[in-house]
Amino acid sequence: MARVLVVDDAAFMRKMVSDALTKAGHEVIAEATNGQEAVDQFQALKPDLATLDITMPEKDGLTALGEIMSLDPNARVIMCSALGQESKVMESIKLGARDFVVKPFKADRVQEAVAKALA
Repeated sequence: MARVLVVDDAAFMRKMVSDALTKAGHEVIAEATNGQEAVDQFQALKPDLATLDITMPEKDGLTALGEIMSLDPNARVIMCSALGQESKVMESIKLGARDFVVKPFKADRVQEAVAKALA
């Protein structure tokens, strides 16, 4: 199964995403609390997939997504955010995100997005 980087500034959201992923047989290899940590961890660990929040301190998820995609154009990234506005969804997809999960979410929605991104 996939090695996953989980990025969110809220600890309880990281736990919810991590729990959903481990239940589906994936391995959470690292967590990050902001966009800069996300880029650094992605570069260092080369995960199979990353989940990214949009609204975070230091560097937002869209900026981090752009940097991750420039490091690895084949990166598999799923955005997980309460910001379900169409413009943010479209911007994420244009930047290279494989899917967009709107918070609050059910575990099976995260699992479905990961399965689709890994297919």
